[in-house]
Amino acid sequence: MAVSLYDLSVASYLQTLGGVVGFMDKGLAHCTEKGIDPGDIVETRLHPDMLPFRFQIMSVAHHSLGAIEGVKKGVFSPPTGPDYDYKGLQKLVADAREGLQKLTPAEVNALEGRDVTFQLKDFKVPFTAEGFVLSFSLPNFYFHAATAYDILRMKGVKLGKRDYMGQMRMKTT
Repeated sequence: MAVSLYDLSVASYLQTLGGVVGFMDKGLAHCTEKGIDPGDIVETRLHPDMLPFRFQIMSVAHHSLGAIEGVKKGVFSPPTGPDYDYKGLQKLVADAREGLQKLTPAEVNALEGRDVTFQLKDFKVPFTAEGFVLSFSLPNFYFHAATAYDILRMKGVKLGKRDYMGQMRMKTT
């Protein structure tokens, strides 16, 4: 069975974004229940030299829908944006999911073989669409999703592995 660029990217992004939506909902419920300001979580870091929860969630959105948009444009750069609050981050993830759900397999598969460059100021790394998704976008996407999950766990949110994984693509009979 051949695996398409759509299957590797959009289907994988959507699965994990579903998990992110769920664990962020649980995080907000935890804050409400415990009287914690969600802004405290937005600023939380696992380590002083790591970026905060806000950046982790921004990166999840950026390395999913933003990655496909970058492939279409031929250029992908690090995420930028406002200082989102917790609910703003939830909306960012919901918007990324919605944008990805609108993409068709034919539209994404038509991007196969395209050139895309990761660019940070004068630093440039050339990729094909497939190389970018498999060796740059997906690893970053999973790293930032796991880091956001870990921050919520560290803050006492009751989460398990299933909360992270999202809806698996199981065999249907």
